[in-house]
Amino acid sequence: MDKIRSYKDLIVWQKAIGVVTDVYLTTKKFPSEERFGLSSQMQRAAVSIAANIAEGHGRGTRSDYAHFLDMSNGSVSELETLFIIVRKLSYCSDEQCSKIEGQLHEVGKMLGSLRSKLRVRP
Repeated sequence: MDKIRSYKDLIVWQKAIGVVTDVYLTTKKFPSEERFGLSSQMQRAAVSIAANIAEGHGRGTRSDYAHFLDMSNGSVSELETLFIIVRKLSYCSDEQCSKIEGQLHEVGKMLGSLRSKLRVRP
């Protein structure tokens, strides 16, 4: 297995970037009155997932890294909740919502796995 030299090498970070892209493309289609409401909140939550993975990786200690992974996971839960809301408001097609919800589930599982590995000393 290759050594992780950068947060950019982490598959979970790469998948989180995919979530950001898909969220931006999806929220672009929301009603204009949601530009500063749900759209903005969803975009910030999506960016937060990837950004906290990166920031945690750049920290000096395992406990700091774990803390930022926890924050990232919190943003996953926030975004999942926001997708429940936009689905109920019919702002997102079932297909598009399901795609991103699946990505979020996968990222959440990967964050949990990475978090667990931080507890184990090398």
